[in-house]
Amino acid sequence: MINSWRKETICVQGGYNPKVGEPRIPAIVQSTTYKYDNPDHLAELFDLKTSGHMYSRISNPTVEAFESKVAALEKGVGALATASGQSATLLSILNICSSGDNILAASTLYGGTFTLFSSSLKKFGVEVSFVNPDLPASEILSYAKENTKAIFAETISNPSLKLLDFEKFSYISKTLGIPLIVDNTFPTPVLCNPFEHGANIIVHSATKYIDGHGTSIGGVIVDGGNFNWCNGKFPELTEPDPSYHGLSYIKEFKNLAYITKARVHLLRDLGPALSPFNGFLLNLGLDSLTLRMERHSSNALNLSKFLSTHPKVSWVNYPKLEGHPSFELSEKYLPLGGSGIVTFGVEGGRAAAKKLIENLKLASLVVHLGDVRTSVIHPASTTHRQLSDEELAASGVHGDLIRVSVGIEHIEDIINDFVQGLDSLKEEI
Repeated sequence: MINSWRKETICVQGGYNPKVGEPRIPAIVQSTTYKYDNPDHLAELFDLKTSGHMYSRISNPTVEAFESKVAALEKGVGALATASGQSATLLSILNICSSGDNILAASTLYGGTFTLFSSSLKKFGVEVSFVNPDLPASEILSYAKENTKAIFAETISNPSLKLLDFEKFSYISKTLGIPLIVDNTFPTPVLCNPFEHGANIIVHSATKYIDGHGTSIGGVIVDGGNFNWCNGKFPELTEPDPSYHGLSYIKEFKNLAYITKARVHLLRDLGPALSPFNGFLLNLGLDSLTLRMERHSSNALNLSKFLSTHPKVSWVNYPKLEGHPSFELSEKYLPLGGSGIVTFGVEGGRAAAKKLIENLKLASLVVHLGDVRTSVIHPASTTHRQLSDEELAASGVHGDLIRVSVGIEHIEDIINDFVQGLDSLKEEI
């Protein structure tokens, strides 16, 4: 039945089907382990011959309910929750890459992801080639190598807000015979389903809109079940795994091979498990996700329209704003809204941007986004601080750029806060 439900219904009802006498709401199973009567049954769990929970580092009923709901929303075959969005991104790569391998990645990635790829992955022996996503497909293809295993991009880049050309990137991934991994954090599955546009794996920082209330760190990987892992490039999934007595993931689990390996190999060995309590809160956040994304999107569009008319604002960036470079793509891939992030610059540059942030009353300066509360940040001096000037330029992060995570407060109160904040710049400019 769940396959016929719309997203609004899945957000509320999906992922959990209680039996007679069980809790109506998924309970917080705050337990590290689970009781069994038969040693042979438990042995079958360890050998992956039967399903069930044996240890909460690998799986947990509360977390499973969250995973199942996200998988249904994204129309994937399975999902794996992790302790953070960063760990979801890392595991999505390490699941198919070994030392000596290469991936392609859009140069416009979130600063934390960029640093993870440019610095930390090197220590695993994985090389990352950053490419300008605006380049023609033929030029991006020229960056690929024999050992290139994946291509990674964001649906909406953070904070440049460039919308991914799914048609182009899907063509590239298919041409190379590698999966397209997409970070879908900004639009969430409510506004965009990347699997419908050629993606193979999706990752989320569930800390953002999925939680929506600034309470819980978490991440999630979703498997589309739509990639051919048997093309000779992915022995991790096709060859025997000695840690499971020679089991082949693709032979045993078919289109669930990728997400199963991520759980029973990487989550088991590296341990970035989502806590049951955070799983409960993230699942609770999903209940209202469709309503919130509608309000975030409408508020962001209205704020961007206001800012674009203000004399002290030098430029405004929002995908659904007419004239934006990604406007046509947003009409194609984001018909229900452009999410809640707006970026803009003010006359007076970096100094004026910082002064404006200091003088806002309703909007808070926090290292976060996707909250019900409006917040702001200056990425060049914070989230992207580790990047060089060249890397900042490639990421689309200008010195005067202010990122606004537009909340769900009344739009007139949000706009009035920016009116008084911009008025406060009279003496400084």
